[in-house]
Amino acid sequence: MISDKMSGLAKNSSVIRAMFEEGKRLAGIYGAENVYDFSLGNPSVEPPIQIKEALLQVINEESPTLVHGYMNNSGYEDVREQIAASINRNFSTSFHSDNIVMTVGAAGGLNVILKTFLNPGDEVVVFAPFFGEYRNYVSNFDGQLVVVSPNTIDFQPNLVEFEKKITQKTKAVIVNTPNNPTGVVYSEKTIQDLADILNKKQKEFGSSIYLISDEPYRELAYDGVEVPYLTKYYDNTIVGYSFSKSLSLPGERIGYLVIPNEVDDFEEVIQAANVANRILGYVNAPSLIQRAVAKCVDAKVEVEIYNRNRELLYNNLVTYGYQCVKPQGAFYLFIKALEEDDKAFANKAKEHNLLIVPGSAFGCPGYCRIAYCVDYNMIERSLPKFEKLAKEYGL
Repeated sequence: MISDKMSGLAKNSSVIRAMFEEGKRLAGIYGAENVYDFSLGNPSVEPPIQIKEALLQVINEESPTLVHGYMNNSGYEDVREQIAASINRNFSTSFHSDNIVMTVGAAGGLNVILKTFLNPGDEVVVFAPFFGEYRNYVSNFDGQLVVVSPNTIDFQPNLVEFEKKITQKTKAVIVNTPNNPTGVVYSEKTIQDLADILNKKQKEFGSSIYLISDEPYRELAYDGVEVPYLTKYYDNTIVGYSFSKSLSLPGERIGYLVIPNEVDDFEEVIQAANVANRILGYVNAPSLIQRAVAKCVDAKVEVEIYNRNRELLYNNLVTYGYQCVKPQGAFYLFIKALEEDDKAFANKAKEHNLLIVPGSAFGCPGYCRIAYCVDYNMIERSLPKFEKLAKEYGL
């Protein structure tokens, strides 16, 4: 028999993944061209050519022992130095290799840092809507997730409620900007106000509260919007990053943690994070892709492709009568469902072969997420279906 904990998790597996599997089933029935799968944040934009060139260079020119062997749990020192230098160039910071821990994507990094910090019963605060897997990541280490209600006006964090929900048990706060599922970028004022609250609460409780910034969409921002780099606003900030979106490499599972020297108990934290990386079973981030990304840390996908998709989908859906805050980043629209039950609405959309994800999966019932990291032509083909769906609700 499997564990009671895993039994519950298996029964309530990811709604997003379930919808993705449903898309494959429907494609087998109706043909892939007649199914409009907006469920999964799986980048459609090809990786930059530098990635392919870097992989070939690593395989052909670097020693097999270096490419395929073990290294420090934190990753290759020269790779971490290249990443630190890139962050410093882009954000006027002063990190070095000892501040970087290479991880198995951002998800691996979040699990590493939560294992580093959490005792059973410790609280981790998140802002709805939030990436649903946070619930599982915190549960992995017997922490308690504390959810701040959504601000559905502009989807900036509800800081009034946030301040009330910080307690003596609060160990960490997770923020995600640009946000999945809304595409909203948290403003500099939001970040400054959040930091002020955390600093006040640390003094009040005499404890450390760590701000974990989950940043897989950092480079995907539109209309000149700047994404604040959070270590500059609050000392106890740790950044989790993934190359999954910036380089279209979700399957390669490569990312890193940034742990600044200013973090409370820095030496203990960095040592514990390296041990956590090993004992969680990762041992270290994949060696080949570490070596490759170090050669193209400043490469980026063509963000304009996503922007073109955003404009096409958003402008048309608003015309049909859907309500949505226009996303500033990432590649998601978060539309208001056309009935109170977002799951029923998503099922209604499925009748038109439109696969969208209920907002309740993100802690925000009454909305649905549409991932527009898909082929432009698919969006064009889907528009009559979205229009027909809206008309069924009298719009």
